[in-house]
Amino acid sequence: MLRTLAFSAVVFASASAFAGTACPEHFVAGKPPVVTNTKMQARTRELCFEAFVVLHSGISRTPLYAAEHLTRENLKQAKLVPRENSFHAEKSLPEGERAELDDYARSGYDRGQMAPNVDFANKEAQAESFSLGNVVPQVHANNVGVWAGLEGAARQLASTEGELYVVSGPAFISSKVKKIGNVMVPNYIWKVFYSPAQRRAGAYIVANEDTQDYQTLTVSELEKKIGINPLPGVSKTIRDAGMTMPEPAAPPGKKPKAESGDEPAKQPSNKDADAALNGFIRFLLQFISNLLK
Repeated sequence: MLRTLAFSAVVFASASAFAGTACPEHFVAGKPPVVTNTKMQARTRELCFEAFVVLHSGISRTPLYAAEHLTRENLKQAKLVPRENSFHAEKSLPEGERAELDDYARSGYDRGQMAPNVDFANKEAQAESFSLGNVVPQVHANNVGVWAGLEGAARQLASTEGELYVVSGPAFISSKVKKIGNVMVPNYIWKVFYSPAQRRAGAYIVANEDTQDYQTLTVSELEKKIGINPLPGVSKTIRDAGMTMPEPAAPPGKKPKAESGDEPAKQPSNKDADAALNGFIRFLLQFISNLLK
């Protein structure tokens, strides 16, 4: 497994001090996101994995973001890799800064991957995505519902256009932040797309609750909310302009929720049909009997 713990010139440099990155291949123009909120800059560490990169916070014990460069070919290969659920603590992080499995045990929250395992083309990359360094506490209905739909939308767009840069992360937008064990629970989760084919970028933000609602916004608007510039490698014009964001893809095995009043009619079973036919025959025989009297 390829896993490196990378810093700038100073080992314990804050996010604002990063002059570069050890894994530029995952970022647009090789430039990593910039943490603009000074309160979030302490105790951050870049984790370079084979197919994605994380900026980890030792304060929240979660990623602040995970970045991926999705390609059509890699996604084709990823469909052939079976999921192997192997969540594990990120041992390359100091014990006092990382999440442990016990933090999530019986917490009522999913271990929500910011870079999802289904994006990755081999077992090694997939296994790395189960690091708790890539995970935030996420409401289950959110994780398997609207969020899974946004992940699916990213894969569909990358497959259609050939490539897509994706940056995802949590947002702690509240003065009262809940914890499970030592891990902070985000109020919101966000995802950014940059399409090289369109030369456009846009973002989603979703409340970390049981909801199917999501908001689309420009990258610049998202930055003001979360204190991170996810795409410093594109121009401000692109970050300001936005793009038409695809609707969430329906998660596997899920059907779009019917609107109120549009519930599909129940289809009769064979038993119901037989009963109706027998009733009609009895009615017909009784009618003929009455005519013959």
